Formats: sequence, structure tokens, C-alpha cells
Amino acid sequence: MPLYSRRTLLSTGAAAGGLLVAASQTYAGTYDNVRDASQTPGPHDPREEALNPDELNPLSTDHGNLGTLKYSFSESHNRHTDAGWAREVTVRNFPISKEMAGVDMRLPKGAVRELHWHKPAEWAFMTYGRARITGIDAQARKFVNDVKAGDLWFFPSGIPHSIQGLEPDGAEFVLVFNDGNFSEDSTFLISDWVRHTPPEVLAKNLGVPASAFANIPKKDLWIFNAPLPGSLAGDLAQSSQPMVPDSYSFPLMDQPPIRTKSGTVRIADKNNFKASDVMAAALVEVEPGGLRELHWHPTSDEWQYYIQGTARMTLFAGEGRANTVDFAPSDVGYVPRALGHYIENTGNDVLRFLEVFHVGQYADLSLTSWMANTPNELVAAHLNIDEKIVRDLPRVKTPVVPT
Repeated sequence: MPLYSRRTLLSTGAAAGGLLVAASQTYAGTYDNVRDASQTPGPHDPREEALNPDELNPLSTDHGNLGTLKYSFSESHNRHTDAGWAREVTVRNFPISKEMAGVDMRLPKGAVRELHWHKPAEWAFMTYGRARITGIDAQARKFVNDVKAGDLWFFPSGIPHSIQGLEPDGAEFVLVFNDGNFSEDSTFLISDWVRHTPPEVLAKNLGVPASAFANIPKKDLWIFNAPLPGSLAGDLAQSSQPMVPDSYSFPLMDQPPIRTKSGTVRIADKNNFKASDVMAAALVEVEPGGLRELHWHPTSDEWQYYIQGTARMTLFAGEGRANTVDFAPSDVGYVPRALGHYIENTGNDVLRFLEVFHVGQYADLSLTSWMANTPNELVAAHLNIDEKIVRDLPRVKTPVVPT
């Protein structure tokens, strides 16, 4: 195993151990109340139960079984090379995730995700480090740019591209594809195509001698080590073609957020990230005790990625069905289109997570806004509450509500 992999696994194991201890301490009361000889004397896994307290001991408002609502990258098979690794969450291991699949990829300094393309669109969020990304569009216009932690990129369906980790320590990022069946192992690789094309055809096509292809790779590169690139300006100068009209990268953290007393929301969709015309996202931060308000999304399923902190979500599916699930860093959550839900910060740190959608326009509907902007007496009659409560609700949306 490469040295960087051993370090990564050791640090990841230590972090997971710390998370388990913290979770066990946080939910010790819940666990002790449920786990006793008279109620559950059989085999059990304290590690999983400590991380999933609201499934072990459901809220009194929960009812029914909505299936598996989360899956962790930490549980996914990790494909290693000498240069980097990737692990994925798809419909194969997370059946509810029919419309989107996700990949967590690590490229140390110099490591390259081989030049490739694929049928689904690719949306990405940089969680760590720096990388250089390249691509071209159907008019042979070029794209080369450097991205850092907090930046996004988007490559439309079929657009060829590459990613390389930069100094000082490469990059890690999360990719989301608008097809739940997509696998990072099933892409169109330049080395694979060239290897399966006769050399004389390559020579005729490119106008070079067939001998130029005597040393092409004998197997797929996928992720491999390469020399670090030169300056960004130098790479751009190598082609006289114009840049793509709408950048494939987007500095999300440079955008002014929607800010409330208990958090922020930064939205990236086709209105401000014009290249991303078939996918949209929001980066949400919730202060301790705060709540991503009760809401639903009318036009798309929601793929979630938890970056920092701990949370719980209750998903309402109608017909009296509701389930609650807990989240920690590296977890993926999923909410089918139009199902009501909230996300609550259950820890002592800021909760930070992504909401990703397979449509270009971000949209949500708020329970509070619905109630506040419907005739007061009508809402009060439905819920048997004081009409003054409805009158005092905020008329504008507050995506993160105060502690």
C-alpha cells in the first residue's frame, strides 16, 4: 500500500474512533434506556447504534418504514491506485438514490484523473486542497483553470475533461452525477480508446507516424502520477483557441450568502453558474441548535453530503409515514422529490452540508411561508391553533431558523 494511503487510513481511523466515542457519549442515555436484558437481549453492534440513535430509538412522531435514507462513503469500497483513490455511492449500494450518484476522490500532488468523458453531467465540490481542471466544448473552445477548497465545477454530458492535484498536497473533492446508476469505473478513457484503435488509423487521423504509438499504456491509467503542471497562464497559452463562453468552474464561497441568525445558505444554479444548466446545489451552514427549516423541493430529488458536524433529519412521506435518521461527516442523505423534511444541528459545532439537485434551477417551498401567506383563519382552523400564531409568522423565507 502506498505511504500516503497508510497515512490517510490511519488518520481516517483515528477520526472515526473519535466520532464513535463522541457519539457514544452523546447518546449514552438513549442507548442505556433501550438496551436492557428485558427488551433487547440478542446480538447487537454498539458502534452502529451509537451513530444511529434515532433509528435505534425512533422519535414518537415517526411511523412506518421508508427504507434506507443514508449511506456513508466511509462504508464504500475504496478503489486505490499508486497515485490516488476513489469511492462511490450509487443506486447499487444506496437503492433510494435513483437520480444521482456520488464519488469521493483523492488526488495527491501531481496525481491525475485521466482525460475522459461520460454520459451523465458531472457536478463537483472541492472539499480540500487545490487542483487544475481542463476541458473543451463541442466548438473546440478550451477550458483550463485552478480550483481550491470551496469551489465548484461542472462538466456537461459528454464534455472531455481531466483533474490534477496541485501543490502543496493535492486535492479531495466530491462528484455528483445526474444518474444514480453511474459508476466512476465506467468512463470513456483516452488511454482505453487509443489502445483499442489500430495504430495505422491513429496515424492517419492525427497525421503522425504509426511508430509514435509504440509505447502507449497497456492498461487503463484512470488515476496516475504525472509531472506537476506549469503556470496556469502557460497552460492557457498552449492553445490559441478561445475560452469556453461560460466557465466550467465557480467560486461558491465568494458568493454572498443568504444569512439568518442561525446560519447561511449559498445557492449555485443556472442563474449564477451558467454552465451548470441541468444541476443545482446549495451549501448550508447551521449553527448549533439551529434548523434547516421544514420544507420540500417541488422539482427534483435532493442528494445530500455532510461535510462537518452532526445532524438529524425527519423525512415525511405522506400517509402517516415519517422516519428520522442521523448524519455525520462523509454521510450521504437522499430525499425523493416533494417529500417534506428538515435538518437539525444536533452537535456543538457548525453543521455544514450540501444539497444537490438534478435540475438547473434551485427551488424549495417552506412550511412557514405556506402558513404565513395563506389566510390566517384558514390555517388556524386546520391546525386548531391560535390565529395570532399564524399572523406573527414571517412572511419571507428563512431557510435556517434561529436557535
